[in-house]
Amino acid sequence: MKILVIQQKRIGDVLTSTIICNNLKAKFPDAVIDYMCYPNSVDVLKENPSIDNIIPLSNKVRKSTPSLFKFIFKIRSNKYDVVIDVYSKLETNLITLFSGAKYKVSYRKWYTKAFYNYTYERLDAVESEHGLAIENRLMLLKPLISEKITNVKPKIFLKDSEINNAKNLLKSHQVDSEKPLIMFGILGSETYKTYPLEGMAKIIDFTVAKTKGTIIFNYVPFQKDLALEVYNYCNEETKKHIILDLYSTELREFLALLSQCEMLIGNEGGAVNMAKALDVPTFSIFTPSVRKETWQLFENEAKNTSIHLKDLKPEIYQQFTEQQIKDRTFEYYAEYPLDLMLEKLATYFKEYKN
Repeated sequence: MKILVIQQKRIGDVLTSTIICNNLKAKFPDAVIDYMCYPNSVDVLKENPSIDNIIPLSNKVRKSTPSLFKFIFKIRSNKYDVVIDVYSKLETNLITLFSGAKYKVSYRKWYTKAFYNYTYERLDAVESEHGLAIENRLMLLKPLISEKITNVKPKIFLKDSEINNAKNLLKSHQVDSEKPLIMFGILGSETYKTYPLEGMAKIIDFTVAKTKGTIIFNYVPFQKDLALEVYNYCNEETKKHIILDLYSTELREFLALLSQCEMLIGNEGGAVNMAKALDVPTFSIFTPSVRKETWQLFENEAKNTSIHLKDLKPEIYQQFTEQQIKDRTFEYYAEYPLDLMLEKLATYFKEYKN
């Protein structure tokens, strides 16, 4: 059997959809399972034993009609038996339609019956201990797996050499192994997903006062000015605990460095999903407009917790739409009571220590 899983979109989405591959490989160990994604997400899939081939689909191909159709017919030549399209946009509709697969699976939309023979309505408000992003993906396995699925957690696989390189990087920066190493996701993937920098600095101050840990930031070189801004907002004692120039420029290097951290604190997004897949504890701050029911993943585990405006002021979500809240993100970020956030973080530190 040959199976193609398609998940364009951001790294967190790509990583979460690996649970489809993991369960298919467990059910059909002799199957060839390929995964299609954007090139910038490939690194979270490497070394996963449930994925046989990674197929990048670049923007250059997507935006050129002749190149896209050449790509489509190359996929058709692979003669897949199953295509599971988690993305379901025009380009992947066409890839699935022309694949020749017997099983063409995706979510139900008004137009999807023209492209797929198995479609499912996304769950919207069902209580889930794992999060709706997980439950909705598991639903796409229904045509192939009838039994209850318990393998629900995405995983990232690192080579020993990558972990050793991360350890050597920490040694080269003279990181004290006796102190907790805490990574801060100081920046979201977009501006509206970034908690105000001055407020983030206060959270870092609080973390250092409580843990006496070593702090590193998750950022890339072109974001250095923003990282420096956060650093400058921190108090002088906190600055002594921050290693500002300790970061990774490549995703696999970042993953190995993250694997050595005691925890990740910061903006909810791809880094939080990667930490969970590495079994690194997380405390995340949601942007007000992201649906918490979808992405509050694995918070049934004590080591993962988050804070969302909907938990604090649910009446806002009864009065305004998600788009209206998104349009006024920074006004709503101001509605997060910092004292309450720090209180929840203090509880998290205490529970995690225990």
